[in-house]
Amino acid sequence: MLPAAALAVLLTAGACTSDDDPPEPGSSAAPTAAPDFRPGADGAGDPYFPKYGNGGYDVAGYDLDLRYDPKTGKLTGRATITATATQDLSSLNFDLAHLTAATITVDGAAATGRAAGNELTVTPAAGIPAGRAFTVVVDYGGTPDQLENKSLGNGGWIRTADGGIALGQPESASTWYPVNDHPSDKATFALAMTVPDGLEVISNGVPGPRATKAGWTTWRWSEGSPMASYLSTVVIGQYRVTTSTHDGKPMIVAVPESMAATSPAATSLARTGEITDYLASVFGPYPFDANGGVVVSDKRIGYALETQTRPVYGDTFFAGEPNPGVVAHELAHQWFGDSVALRRWQDIWLNEGFATYAEWLWSEHDGQDSAQKLFDKSYAAFDWSTPPGDPGAARIFGAPVYQRGGMTVHALRKTIGDDAFFRLLKTWTTDHKDGNADTAQFITTAEQVSGKDLKAFFDAWLNGTTRPAL
Repeated sequence: MLPAAALAVLLTAGACTSDDDPPEPGSSAAPTAAPDFRPGADGAGDPYFPKYGNGGYDVAGYDLDLRYDPKTGKLTGRATITATATQDLSSLNFDLAHLTAATITVDGAAATGRAAGNELTVTPAAGIPAGRAFTVVVDYGGTPDQLENKSLGNGGWIRTADGGIALGQPESASTWYPVNDHPSDKATFALAMTVPDGLEVISNGVPGPRATKAGWTTWRWSEGSPMASYLSTVVIGQYRVTTSTHDGKPMIVAVPESMAATSPAATSLARTGEITDYLASVFGPYPFDANGGVVVSDKRIGYALETQTRPVYGDTFFAGEPNPGVVAHELAHQWFGDSVALRRWQDIWLNEGFATYAEWLWSEHDGQDSAQKLFDKSYAAFDWSTPPGDPGAARIFGAPVYQRGGMTVHALRKTIGDDAFFRLLKTWTTDHKDGNADTAQFITTAEQVSGKDLKAFFDAWLNGTTRPAL
């Protein structure tokens, strides 16, 4: 993610008991322990945001079949969620804000739902034993809206004059579908969104076939790589959509119809393929099956976000002149933040530090300021009092994470040398592709690749509250 300010910077039919006969007397077979059915936790336990997400299950995929009417602002549809129990579950929670579940089934059997705050508790007819795969189907609807966060900014569904935009970090998905809304539970994603004819729908992943009937058009998108829920998006409205291929993969770029094809925004996004190629030379192969970007024009969106395969950019980044730097930032996140996602929000410097450094590398590659010059500028005038390794929940989008994070990456390069540094980047993105990782793992990998003891370095740059020595 890049804030605009940062630019100046129902359930299983079978009961859960065993049908096995008890072992014969004298048999060596151990008796199977009876399931201990308990409710899944109503939060994933993140140190910064304990109630984000939920516990007790792991989602494999979300399949959404939705209908949105811009005239009324109503969203209706069905979410099909495939998951596996990670404990014996008597009930489980989904994050769902502003919307109401009508009917719920689990593996085709009726389940009950109870809404409280932004939580939907699903209680099946019988418990789900640990290790069992199951499918929850939720029919739901209502008027989607944003989640208010005074310190981090609002996120989620924004109703616009001609459509809507679902976007936000660290949480947003729960405003338009039931979800385990924490990046530690990545899942595949498919969307069928039906809207009035004449509107465009842009989302994540690969575009599918469209169908039109009785004045409504259904757009289909699918993302086959695991994705953190806050990286899901849908943009509905009047957009000029350009479809092409890059490196054999779909490249979808969209800008508002009100913007000329030669506008700074369109000109900047036209370089997406070029920038991707450069970053792939540094970070390793582009990790997904589609690429592109979307520009939105709404004063409530003063940031850009690395929504998987198709970043969304607020038009504030393109006021007056092209800005390929922000494109480099969000595309870098496809490796750092999307393919390799966070385990916990405290480690967000792994996302933003590397995306900031990608801006610096791109600047140098594009014939502008060198990475060293940009490092020197930041290093010379910086408030070192907040460490990026633990900035606090209210400051995960602050300069310590972005600028000091980027400086940490450059200082690491200078410490271990270019050969080890660039091998480290590709090792990291390869070893953790489609997964989650944390700072401790990164430090271990950096030490293994470089052959150096880097404890003192990372203590100073990630955890210190004074200027680190060069």
